[in-house]
Amino acid sequence: MGTSSSEHVDVPAYLARLGLEHEPPSLGALFRLHAAHVERVPYEDFEVQLGRVTSLDPAVSFGRIAAGRGGYCYHLNGAFSALLGALGYRVTRHPGGAQLPGDPAGIHLNHLPLTVSGLAETPEMSWFADVGLGDGIHEPLPLLEGEYKQGPLVFGMRASEVTPGGWRFDHDPQGSFVGMDFAPETAVMADFADKHVELSTAADSGFVRTLVLQRRDAEGVDSLRALTLSRLPGDKTVLESPALWWTAIEDVFGVPRGGFTGEEQDRLWRQAVSQHERHVAGGSEISPSA
Repeated sequence: MGTSSSEHVDVPAYLARLGLEHEPPSLGALFRLHAAHVERVPYEDFEVQLGRVTSLDPAVSFGRIAAGRGGYCYHLNGAFSALLGALGYRVTRHPGGAQLPGDPAGIHLNHLPLTVSGLAETPEMSWFADVGLGDGIHEPLPLLEGEYKQGPLVFGMRASEVTPGGWRFDHDPQGSFVGMDFAPETAVMADFADKHVELSTAADSGFVRTLVLQRRDAEGVDSLRALTLSRLPGDKTVLESPALWWTAIEDVFGVPRGGFTGEEQDRLWRQAVSQHERHVAGGSEISPSA
């Protein structure tokens, strides 16, 4: 896997993946970049499901994104922060901790959040940017205490109670996790290496236990957990055939089936079926945590 990090990303190719033109740093441009990323680049754990521990190198994550894939927080925010830096934004990675139901809040390093500062329109204000929360924010939030509505979800920002000088993001009660705290210090990708291996391999990891894809837009969230496709707000549907399942993965989440070998496609389908059967039988479904 390795912990060395390259910040080089192909900016024109990345912008093409997001469907955007190059423009100088601004608050409006940051919002457009963020919204396009969560709409077009899915939160997904296919590599974990295939038994592979991926690199945390932002350049490697970008290569996967450019090929039509996604990842989870380390990959998505790692690559996105490299893009922002290449575009001239002042972006900072932070040590963070996502809180699942029943777990304590803390800087568990199971999440990598970002802040952006120094924008001409808001020179004294920093912004919380995070394209790696799955069903989280659609656009950046100001680092100001308050509630913020985006589509059907309402989020909160407040001072963290677990890390001095840090911030707490409170998720909507409809969301897949309780909230996330992050420290004011700067993080580097290597800080997350050990936790990344744990999340990719541990038997009790949500990424190991459940195949998941999520995609956010201005009106809500699309999610696939094992065989269950859901829309928030909206209904849930169980996809009971490989054809329906792969069609949803391609059409809803934009992940090309052709990016996997036939053997990998069969393995992913079989694992999703097994996970769904376990859930129906009463086994717990653990939400991913990064």
